[in-house]
Amino acid sequence: MAEKKLPEFEGETITVEQIGSPIRCPKDQRATLKGLGLGRMHRRRTLKNTRAVRGMIAKIPHLVRVVE
Repeated sequence: MAEKKLPEFEGETITVEQIGSPIRCPKDQRATLKGLGLGRMHRRRTLKNTRAVRGMIAKIPHLVRVVE
């Protein structure tokens, strides 16, 4: 599966939308969703584009997508 490239510029923002349910997911993945400010299907959050946020998105690509 091809991975999407996220913008590499620090300081910009990215919008993340939850597309999957955390039911039957490990606790650490649920905690990552909460850390991104998500928790319900189709909820969106605009976040600063930092390494930490990109790492969180990369950890749960099956639950979130980056909205362009």
